Amino acid sequence: MVWKLKRPILVGGVGLSFALWMLESWHDKFMQFGEFSLLSLLAVGSGLWLFKQKRPFRTDEQLDEMAIDRATVENTIANSAIAINKLVEEAGDCGEALEKAALLQEKIPQLQSELDRESIKLTVTGGKSVGKTALIEVLQNQKLTSVEFQETSPLFIQGNSDTAAIENAVKSDFVLFLTNGDLTETEFQSLQQLKAENQRLMLVYNKQDQCLPDERASVLLSLKQRIGNVAAIAASPQPIKVRKHFEDNSVQEWMEQPAPDIQDLKGQLDKVLTQRQQLVLATTMRKAKLLKAETKDLLNGVRKFRATPVIEQYQWIGAAAAFANPVPALDILAAAAINAQMVMDLGGVYQQKFSLEQAKTVAGEMGSLMLKLGLVELSTKTISTVLKSNAVTFVAGGVVQGVSAAYLTRIAGLALIEYFEQQEIAANSGSEFNLEKFGESLQQVFAQNQQVVFLQGFVQQGVKRLLPKAEKEVVAIENAAV
Repeated sequence: MVWKLKRPILVGGVGLSFALWMLESWHDKFMQFGEFSLLSLLAVGSGLWLFKQKRPFRTDEQLDEMAIDRATVENTIANSAIAINKLVEEAGDCGEALEKAALLQEKIPQLQSELDRESIKLTVTGGKSVGKTALIEVLQNQKLTSVEFQETSPLFIQGNSDTAAIENAVKSDFVLFLTNGDLTETEFQSLQQLKAENQRLMLVYNKQDQCLPDERASVLLSLKQRIGNVAAIAASPQPIKVRKHFEDNSVQEWMEQPAPDIQDLKGQLDKVLTQRQQLVLATTMRKAKLLKAETKDLLNGVRKFRATPVIEQYQWIGAAAAFANPVPALDILAAAAINAQMVMDLGGVYQQKFSLEQAKTVAGEMGSLMLKLGLVELSTKTISTVLKSNAVTFVAGGVVQGVSAAYLTRIAGLALIEYFEQQEIAANSGSEFNLEKFGESLQQVFAQNQQVVFLQGFVQQGVKRLLPKAEKEVVAIENAAV
Protein backbone atom coordinates (compact mmCIF):
# COMPACT_ATOMS: atom_id res chain seq x y z
CA MET A 1 0.00 0.00 0.00
CA VAL A 2 1.31 3.42 -0.95
CA TRP A 3 0.50 6.32 1.39
CA LYS A 4 0.28 9.88 0.10
CA LEU A 5 1.91 11.84 2.86
CA LYS A 6 0.77 15.46 2.79
CA ARG A 7 1.30 16.28 6.46
CA PRO A 8 3.72 19.19 7.13
CA ILE A 9 5.64 17.45 9.92
CA LEU A 10 6.13 14.26 7.94
CA VAL A 11 7.63 16.23 5.08
CA GLY A 12 9.81 18.61 7.11
CA GLY A 13 10.87 16.49 10.12
CA VAL A 14 11.66 17.97 13.51
CA GLY A 15 15.35 18.81 13.39
CA LEU A 16 18.64 16.91 13.43
CA SER A 17 19.67 17.95 16.95
CA PHE A 18 16.59 16.30 18.45
CA ALA A 19 17.27 13.10 16.52
CA LEU A 20 20.89 12.91 17.67
CA TRP A 21 19.88 13.56 21.27
CA MET A 22 17.29 10.79 21.01
CA LEU A 23 19.92 8.45 19.54
CA GLU A 24 22.36 9.12 22.39
CA SER A 25 19.66 8.54 24.99
CA TRP A 26 18.60 5.34 23.23
CA HIS A 27 22.14 3.99 23.27
CA ASP A 28 22.69 4.78 26.95
CA LYS A 29 19.41 3.23 27.97
CA PHE A 30 20.01 0.13 25.91
CA MET A 31 23.43 -0.44 27.51
CA GLN A 32 21.89 -0.11 30.98
CA PHE A 33 19.16 -2.65 30.31
CA GLY A 34 21.32 -5.58 31.44
CA GLU A 35 19.59 -8.67 32.72
CA PHE A 36 16.29 -7.11 33.83
CA SER A 37 13.40 -9.20 32.66
CA LEU A 38 10.24 -7.84 31.08
CA LEU A 39 8.09 -9.23 33.86
CA SER A 40 10.23 -7.73 36.63
CA LEU A 41 10.21 -4.23 35.18
CA LEU A 42 6.49 -4.30 34.53
CA ALA A 43 5.80 -5.58 38.05
CA VAL A 44 7.83 -2.82 39.67
CA GLY A 45 6.39 -0.06 37.49
CA SER A 46 2.76 -1.10 37.73
CA GLY A 47 3.09 -1.83 41.44
CA LEU A 48 4.26 1.70 42.21
CA TRP A 49 1.62 3.15 39.94
CA LEU A 50 -1.35 1.25 41.37
CA PHE A 51 -0.40 1.43 45.06
CA LYS A 52 -2.81 3.53 47.04
CA GLN A 53 -3.27 3.99 50.75
CA LYS A 54 -6.70 3.29 52.22
CA ARG A 55 -7.90 4.78 55.44
CA PRO A 56 -11.05 4.35 57.50
CA PHE A 57 -13.71 6.99 57.03
CA ARG A 58 -16.23 8.74 59.19
CA THR A 59 -19.74 9.21 57.83
CA ASP A 60 -20.28 12.20 60.11
CA GLU A 61 -17.73 14.11 57.97
CA GLN A 62 -19.84 13.74 54.83
CA LEU A 63 -22.24 16.60 55.47
CA ASP A 64 -19.54 19.24 55.09
CA GLU A 65 -18.09 17.43 52.08
CA MET A 66 -21.36 17.45 50.16
CA ALA A 67 -22.34 21.09 50.88
CA ILE A 68 -23.20 22.62 47.48
CA ASP A 69 -25.43 25.36 46.17
CA ARG A 70 -28.15 25.29 43.55
CA ALA A 71 -26.10 27.26 41.02
CA THR A 72 -23.37 24.60 41.09
CA VAL A 73 -25.87 21.84 40.41
CA GLU A 74 -27.52 23.81 37.60
CA ASN A 75 -24.11 24.36 36.03
CA THR A 76 -23.38 20.62 36.17
CA ILE A 77 -26.71 19.88 34.49
CA ALA A 78 -25.90 22.45 31.80
CA ASN A 79 -22.50 20.83 31.20
CA SER A 80 -24.23 17.46 30.84
CA ALA A 81 -26.50 18.96 28.20
CA ILE A 82 -23.46 20.36 26.35
CA ALA A 83 -21.82 16.94 26.41
CA ILE A 84 -24.97 15.30 24.98
CA ASN A 85 -25.13 17.90 22.19
CA LYS A 86 -21.48 17.17 21.45
CA LEU A 87 -22.32 13.48 21.17
CA VAL A 88 -25.12 14.22 18.71
CA GLU A 89 -22.76 16.44 16.69
CA GLU A 90 -19.98 13.86 16.43
CA ALA A 91 -22.08 10.70 16.14
CA GLY A 92 -22.60 11.38 12.44
CA ASP A 93 -24.53 8.54 10.84
CA CYS A 94 -24.08 6.19 13.80
CA GLY A 95 -27.73 5.35 14.47
CA GLU A 96 -27.14 3.53 17.74
CA ALA A 97 -25.21 6.44 19.26
CA LEU A 98 -27.87 8.92 18.13
CA GLU A 99 -30.64 6.83 19.69
CA LYS A 100 -28.80 6.70 23.00
CA ALA A 101 -28.13 10.43 22.83
CA ALA A 102 -31.86 11.08 22.39
CA LEU A 103 -32.62 9.06 25.53
CA LEU A 104 -29.99 10.97 27.46
CA GLN A 105 -31.45 14.30 26.32
CA GLU A 106 -34.77 13.34 27.90
CA LYS A 107 -33.08 13.20 31.31
CA ILE A 108 -32.06 16.88 31.30
CA PRO A 109 -35.53 18.32 32.07
CA GLN A 110 -36.03 15.55 34.63
CA LEU A 111 -32.91 16.65 36.46
CA GLN A 112 -34.00 20.28 36.36
CA SER A 113 -37.35 19.41 37.93
CA GLU A 114 -35.55 17.37 40.62
CA LEU A 115 -34.13 20.59 42.06
CA ASP A 116 -37.56 21.57 43.40
CA ARG A 117 -38.43 18.19 44.85
CA GLU A 118 -39.63 18.30 48.46
CA SER A 119 -39.90 14.61 49.31
CA ILE A 120 -36.85 12.69 50.54
CA LYS A 121 -35.98 9.22 49.26
CA LEU A 122 -34.49 7.07 52.03
CA THR A 123 -32.99 3.67 51.21
CA VAL A 124 -32.37 0.85 53.68
CA THR A 125 -29.67 -1.62 52.67
CA GLY A 126 -27.49 -4.33 54.14
CA GLY A 127 -26.93 -8.06 54.13
CA LYS A 128 -29.52 -10.81 54.41
CA SER A 129 -31.65 -10.97 57.57
CA VAL A 130 -30.31 -7.77 59.14
CA GLY A 131 -33.80 -6.36 59.66
CA LYS A 132 -34.30 -4.06 56.67
CA THR A 133 -38.04 -4.71 56.23
CA ALA A 134 -38.74 -4.51 59.97
CA LEU A 135 -36.95 -1.16 60.25
CA ILE A 136 -38.89 0.33 57.34
CA GLU A 137 -42.17 -0.73 58.93
CA VAL A 138 -41.20 0.92 62.21
CA LEU A 139 -40.06 4.14 60.50
CA GLN A 140 -43.26 4.34 58.47
CA ASN A 141 -45.20 4.34 61.72
CA GLN A 142 -43.21 7.39 62.83
CA LYS A 143 -45.10 9.45 60.23
CA LEU A 144 -42.02 11.26 58.97
CA THR A 145 -43.09 14.11 56.70
CA SER A 146 -42.52 13.58 52.95
CA VAL A 147 -40.15 10.64 53.29
CA GLU A 148 -40.29 7.74 50.83
CA PHE A 149 -38.71 4.46 51.91
CA GLN A 150 -37.23 1.75 49.74
CA GLU A 151 -35.32 -1.43 50.45
CA THR A 152 -32.54 -2.86 48.28
CA SER A 153 -32.06 -6.53 47.58
CA PRO A 154 -29.84 -8.23 50.18
CA LEU A 155 -26.12 -7.67 49.78
CA PHE A 156 -23.40 -10.32 49.98
CA ILE A 157 -25.47 -13.19 48.55
CA GLN A 158 -23.15 -15.74 46.96
CA GLY A 159 -23.58 -15.85 43.21
CA ASN A 160 -25.34 -12.45 43.05
CA SER A 161 -23.84 -9.10 42.19
CA ASP A 162 -24.25 -6.19 44.60
CA THR A 163 -23.90 -3.65 41.80
CA ALA A 164 -27.63 -3.07 41.22
CA ALA A 165 -28.30 -2.64 44.95
CA ILE A 166 -25.48 -0.13 45.33
CA GLU A 167 -26.64 1.79 42.24
CA ASN A 168 -30.19 2.02 43.64
CA ALA A 169 -28.82 3.24 46.95
CA VAL A 170 -26.78 5.96 45.24
CA LYS A 171 -29.92 7.29 43.53
CA SER A 172 -31.57 7.97 46.91
CA ASP A 173 -31.08 11.00 49.18
CA PHE A 174 -30.01 9.12 52.29
CA VAL A 175 -28.97 5.55 53.09
CA LEU A 176 -29.35 3.53 56.27
CA PHE A 177 -26.78 0.74 56.17
CA LEU A 178 -27.75 -2.06 58.57
CA THR A 179 -25.42 -4.48 60.32
CA ASN A 180 -26.01 -6.97 63.14
CA GLY A 181 -22.52 -6.77 64.65
CA ASP A 182 -19.01 -5.57 64.04
CA LEU A 183 -18.30 -4.81 60.38
CA THR A 184 -17.07 -7.54 58.08
CA GLU A 185 -14.61 -6.71 55.33
CA THR A 186 -17.32 -6.98 52.65
CA GLU A 187 -19.58 -4.61 54.59
CA PHE A 188 -16.76 -2.11 54.97
CA GLN A 189 -15.99 -2.28 51.23
CA SER A 190 -19.65 -1.56 50.40
CA LEU A 191 -19.58 1.45 52.71
CA GLN A 192 -16.43 2.61 50.89
CA GLN A 193 -18.25 2.31 47.57
CA LEU A 194 -21.10 4.48 48.80
CA LYS A 195 -18.69 7.04 50.20
CA ALA A 196 -16.81 7.16 46.90
CA GLU A 197 -20.10 8.24 45.29
CA ASN A 198 -20.52 10.99 47.92
CA GLN A 199 -23.61 9.26 49.21
CA ARG A 200 -24.87 10.55 52.54
CA LEU A 201 -25.44 7.60 54.90
CA MET A 202 -25.66 6.35 58.45
CA LEU A 203 -24.56 3.01 59.86
CA VAL A 204 -27.26 1.32 61.93
CA TYR A 205 -26.37 -1.39 64.46
CA ASN A 206 -29.57 -3.44 64.61
CA LYS A 207 -30.55 -6.37 66.87
CA GLN A 208 -28.42 -5.06 69.69
CA ASP A 209 -30.87 -6.67 72.14
CA GLN A 210 -29.56 -10.08 71.09
CA CYS A 211 -26.12 -9.35 72.60
CA LEU A 212 -25.04 -9.26 76.21
CA PRO A 213 -24.51 -5.72 77.57
CA ASP A 214 -20.69 -5.98 77.59
CA GLU A 215 -20.59 -7.38 74.05
CA ARG A 216 -23.06 -4.74 72.87
CA ALA A 217 -20.91 -1.91 74.24
CA SER A 218 -17.76 -3.39 72.69
CA VAL A 219 -19.33 -3.69 69.23
CA LEU A 220 -20.77 -0.17 69.37
CA LEU A 221 -17.40 1.29 70.39
CA SER A 222 -15.65 -0.52 67.52
CA LEU A 223 -18.21 0.74 64.98
CA LYS A 224 -17.93 4.34 66.17
CA GLN A 225 -14.15 4.23 65.99
CA ARG A 226 -14.23 3.03 62.38
CA ILE A 227 -17.26 4.85 61.02
CA GLY A 228 -18.30 7.75 63.21
CA ASN A 229 -22.04 8.30 63.52
CA VAL A 230 -23.68 4.99 64.39
CA ALA A 231 -27.22 4.43 65.61
CA ALA A 232 -27.84 1.41 67.88
CA ILE A 233 -31.38 0.02 67.63
CA ALA A 234 -33.60 -3.01 68.00
CA ALA A 235 -36.23 -2.68 65.25
CA SER A 236 -37.91 -5.95 66.17
CA PRO A 237 -36.77 -7.00 69.66
CA GLN A 238 -36.97 -10.62 70.67
CA PRO A 239 -39.95 -11.53 72.87
CA ILE A 240 -39.15 -11.69 76.57
CA LYS A 241 -40.57 -14.01 79.16
CA VAL A 242 -42.65 -12.30 81.83
CA ARG A 243 -43.37 -14.13 85.11
CA LYS A 244 -46.00 -13.09 87.69
CA HIS A 245 -46.20 -14.54 91.20
CA PHE A 246 -49.51 -14.68 93.02
CA GLU A 247 -50.30 -14.84 96.80
CA ASP A 248 -51.25 -18.50 96.58
CA ASN A 249 -47.68 -19.16 95.35
CA SER A 250 -48.87 -19.85 91.86
CA VAL A 251 -46.84 -18.51 88.93
CA GLN A 252 -48.04 -17.33 85.57
CA GLU A 253 -45.65 -16.95 82.60
CA TRP A 254 -46.15 -15.49 79.16
CA MET A 255 -44.11 -14.02 76.28
CA GLU A 256 -44.29 -10.30 75.79
CA GLN A 257 -43.20 -8.37 72.71
CA PRO A 258 -41.16 -5.26 73.64
CA ALA A 259 -41.70 -2.07 71.69
CA PRO A 260 -39.11 -1.27 68.98
CA ASP A 261 -36.12 0.65 70.27
CA ILE A 262 -35.15 3.22 67.61
CA GLN A 263 -34.77 6.35 69.71
CA ASP A 264 -31.07 6.73 68.87
CA LEU A 265 -31.79 6.47 65.15
CA LYS A 266 -34.88 8.70 65.30
CA GLY A 267 -32.93 11.49 66.98
CA GLN A 268 -30.14 11.46 64.42
CA LEU A 269 -32.55 11.07 61.52
CA ASP A 270 -34.56 14.11 62.62
CA LYS A 271 -31.37 16.19 62.39
CA VAL A 272 -30.62 14.86 58.93
CA LEU A 273 -34.12 15.66 57.66
CA THR A 274 -33.74 19.30 58.63
CA GLN A 275 -31.28 19.55 55.74
CA ARG A 276 -33.66 18.40 53.02
CA GLN A 277 -32.51 20.93 50.43
CA GLN A 278 -28.88 19.88 50.73
CA LEU A 279 -29.85 16.22 50.41
CA VAL A 280 -31.86 16.89 47.24
CA LEU A 281 -29.09 19.02 45.74
CA ALA A 282 -26.47 16.38 46.47
CA THR A 283 -28.59 13.63 44.88
CA THR A 284 -29.31 15.73 41.80
CA MET A 285 -25.60 16.51 41.50
CA ARG A 286 -24.74 12.79 41.57
CA LYS A 287 -27.32 12.06 38.88
CA ALA A 288 -26.03 14.90 36.71
CA LYS A 289 -22.48 13.64 37.02
CA LEU A 290 -23.58 10.09 36.18
CA LEU A 291 -25.39 11.41 33.12
CA LYS A 292 -22.30 13.29 31.99
CA ALA A 293 -20.11 10.24 32.59
CA GLU A 294 -22.46 8.04 30.56
CA THR A 295 -22.43 10.60 27.76
CA LYS A 296 -18.64 10.81 27.87
CA ASP A 297 -18.32 7.04 27.56
CA LEU A 298 -20.51 7.05 24.45
CA LEU A 299 -18.63 10.01 22.96
CA ASN A 300 -15.28 8.36 23.64
CA GLY A 301 -16.56 5.26 21.88
CA VAL A 302 -17.47 7.30 18.80
CA ARG A 303 -14.12 9.07 18.84
CA LYS A 304 -12.14 5.87 19.36
CA PHE A 305 -13.86 4.35 16.33
CA ARG A 306 -12.53 7.28 14.29
CA ALA A 307 -9.11 7.32 15.97
CA THR A 308 -8.22 3.64 15.55
CA PRO A 309 -7.65 3.83 11.76
CA VAL A 310 -5.43 6.88 12.34
CA ILE A 311 -3.16 4.88 14.66
CA GLU A 312 -3.06 1.95 12.26
CA GLN A 313 -2.07 4.25 9.41
CA TYR A 314 0.81 5.84 11.31
CA GLN A 315 2.07 2.59 12.81
CA TRP A 316 2.66 1.15 9.33
CA ILE A 317 4.10 4.42 8.06
CA GLY A 318 6.52 4.22 10.99
CA ALA A 319 7.33 0.60 10.17
CA ALA A 320 8.09 1.42 6.54
CA ALA A 321 10.26 4.40 7.50
CA ALA A 322 12.30 2.40 10.01
CA PHE A 323 12.68 -0.52 7.61
CA ALA A 324 13.78 1.74 4.75
CA ASN A 325 16.34 3.89 6.60
CA PRO A 326 19.54 2.06 7.54
CA VAL A 327 20.92 5.14 9.35
CA PRO A 328 19.72 5.25 12.98
CA ALA A 329 19.64 9.06 13.08
CA LEU A 330 17.30 9.18 10.07
CA ASP A 331 15.20 6.43 11.61
CA ILE A 332 14.69 8.42 14.81
CA LEU A 333 14.06 11.61 12.84
CA ALA A 334 11.29 9.91 10.89
CA ALA A 335 9.76 8.41 14.06
CA ALA A 336 9.64 11.83 15.73
CA ALA A 337 7.98 13.38 12.69
CA ILE A 338 5.42 10.57 12.44
CA ASN A 339 4.53 10.73 16.12
CA ALA A 340 4.18 14.51 16.00
CA GLN A 341 1.76 14.32 13.09
CA MET A 342 -0.18 11.55 14.87
CA VAL A 343 -0.46 13.80 17.95
CA MET A 344 -2.06 16.49 15.81
CA ASP A 345 -4.49 14.12 14.09
CA LEU A 346 -5.58 12.32 17.25
CA GLY A 347 -5.85 15.64 19.05
CA GLY A 348 -8.21 16.79 16.32
CA VAL A 349 -10.43 13.73 16.83
CA TYR A 350 -10.63 14.37 20.59
CA GLN A 351 -11.02 18.15 20.28
CA GLN A 352 -7.59 18.70 21.83
CA LYS A 353 -6.06 21.11 19.36
CA PHE A 354 -2.27 21.22 19.00
CA SER A 355 -0.21 23.65 16.97
CA LEU A 356 2.72 22.39 14.91
CA GLU A 357 5.26 23.35 17.57
CA GLN A 358 3.12 21.92 20.39
CA ALA A 359 2.83 18.61 18.57
CA LYS A 360 6.61 18.46 18.13
CA THR A 361 7.11 19.13 21.83
CA VAL A 362 4.59 16.47 22.84
CA ALA A 363 6.16 13.95 20.48
CA GLY A 364 9.59 14.68 21.99
CA GLU A 365 8.25 14.23 25.53
CA MET A 366 6.58 10.97 24.51
CA GLY A 367 9.80 9.63 23.01
CA SER A 368 11.85 10.65 26.01
CA LEU A 369 9.37 9.07 28.41
CA MET A 370 9.31 5.80 26.49
CA LEU A 371 13.09 5.67 26.72
CA LYS A 372 13.13 6.45 30.44
CA LEU A 373 10.53 3.78 31.14
CA GLY A 374 12.57 1.25 29.17
CA LEU A 375 9.72 0.54 26.75
CA VAL A 376 11.95 0.84 23.68
CA GLU A 377 14.39 -1.81 24.89
CA LEU A 378 11.66 -4.06 26.21
CA SER A 379 9.67 -4.01 22.99
CA THR A 380 12.73 -4.55 20.80
CA LYS A 381 13.87 -7.50 22.89
CA THR A 382 10.39 -9.05 22.96
CA ILE A 383 9.83 -8.63 19.22
CA SER A 384 13.28 -10.09 18.50
CA THR A 385 12.36 -13.14 20.58
CA VAL A 386 9.11 -13.60 18.66
CA LEU A 387 10.89 -13.22 15.33
CA LYS A 388 13.42 -15.94 16.17
CA SER A 389 10.63 -18.49 15.86
CA ASN A 390 9.84 -17.33 12.32
CA ALA A 391 11.59 -18.11 9.07
CA VAL A 392 12.69 -14.51 8.49
CA THR A 393 15.81 -14.46 10.63
CA PHE A 394 17.99 -13.72 7.61
CA VAL A 395 16.54 -10.20 7.51
CA ALA A 396 15.86 -9.99 11.24
CA GLY A 397 17.72 -6.70 11.69
CA GLY A 398 15.55 -4.68 9.31
CA VAL A 399 12.34 -6.42 10.29
CA VAL A 400 12.95 -5.97 14.01
CA GLN A 401 13.55 -2.27 13.45
CA GLY A 402 10.40 -1.86 11.35
CA VAL A 403 8.05 -3.93 13.52
CA SER A 404 9.38 -2.32 16.69
CA ALA A 405 8.71 1.14 15.23
CA ALA A 406 5.16 0.09 14.33
CA TYR A 407 4.58 -1.38 17.77
CA LEU A 408 5.88 1.68 19.65
CA THR A 409 3.86 3.99 17.42
CA ARG A 410 0.77 1.95 18.20
CA ILE A 411 1.48 2.05 21.94
CA ALA A 412 1.98 5.82 21.79
CA GLY A 413 -1.27 6.26 19.86
CA LEU A 414 -3.33 4.09 22.21
CA ALA A 415 -1.81 5.88 25.21
CA LEU A 416 -2.79 9.21 23.67
CA ILE A 417 -6.36 7.94 23.26
CA GLU A 418 -6.38 6.81 26.90
CA TYR A 419 -5.06 10.21 27.96
CA PHE A 420 -7.48 12.21 25.81
CA GLU A 421 -10.46 10.19 27.07
CA GLN A 422 -9.73 11.44 30.58
CA GLN A 423 -9.91 15.10 29.56
CA GLU A 424 -12.98 17.30 29.82
CA ILE A 425 -15.35 17.03 26.87
CA ALA A 426 -15.48 20.76 26.16
CA ALA A 427 -11.70 21.20 26.33
CA ASN A 428 -10.28 22.61 23.11
CA SER A 429 -6.61 23.18 23.86
CA GLY A 430 -3.52 21.04 23.73
CA SER A 431 -1.23 23.66 25.18
CA GLU A 432 -0.88 21.95 28.55
CA PHE A 433 0.12 18.34 28.14
CA ASN A 434 0.30 16.52 31.47
CA LEU A 435 3.28 14.22 31.03
CA GLU A 436 2.74 12.49 34.37
CA LYS A 437 -0.82 11.47 33.53
CA PHE A 438 0.24 10.45 30.04
CA GLY A 439 2.96 8.30 31.62
CA GLU A 440 0.33 6.46 33.64
CA SER A 441 -1.68 5.82 30.48
CA LEU A 442 1.47 4.72 28.65
CA GLN A 443 2.40 2.13 31.28
CA GLN A 444 -1.13 0.79 31.40
CA VAL A 445 -1.45 0.48 27.62
CA PHE A 446 2.00 -1.11 27.32
CA ALA A 447 1.11 -3.74 29.92
CA GLN A 448 -2.19 -4.50 28.16
CA ASN A 449 -0.43 -5.03 24.83
CA GLN A 450 2.30 -7.39 26.05
CA GLN A 451 0.27 -10.58 25.70
CA VAL A 452 2.18 -13.20 23.74
CA VAL A 453 -0.73 -14.02 21.43
CA PHE A 454 -1.19 -10.35 20.49
CA LEU A 455 2.56 -9.84 19.90
CA GLN A 456 2.80 -12.93 17.71
CA GLY A 457 -0.11 -11.76 15.58
CA PHE A 458 1.25 -8.22 15.38
CA VAL A 459 4.71 -9.41 14.35
CA GLN A 460 3.25 -11.67 11.65
CA GLN A 461 1.18 -8.79 10.32
CA GLY A 462 4.24 -6.54 10.31
CA VAL A 463 6.38 -9.09 8.47
CA LYS A 464 3.73 -9.55 5.78
CA ARG A 465 3.56 -5.80 5.25
CA LEU A 466 7.28 -5.12 5.26
CA LEU A 467 8.84 -7.88 3.23
CA PRO A 468 6.61 -8.20 0.14
CA LYS A 469 5.97 -4.49 -0.14
CA ALA A 470 9.18 -3.00 1.17
CA GLU A 471 10.25 -1.54 -2.18
CA LYS A 472 6.90 0.20 -2.78
CA GLU A 473 6.83 1.66 0.71
CA VAL A 474 10.37 3.00 0.37
CA VAL A 475 9.39 4.74 -2.87
CA ALA A 476 6.31 6.25 -1.21
CA ILE A 477 8.31 7.69 1.67
CA GLU A 478 11.04 9.07 -0.59
CA ASN A 479 8.44 10.71 -2.88
CA ALA A 480 6.71 12.28 0.13
CA ALA A 481 9.96 13.82 1.37
CA VAL A 482 10.68 15.55 -1.95
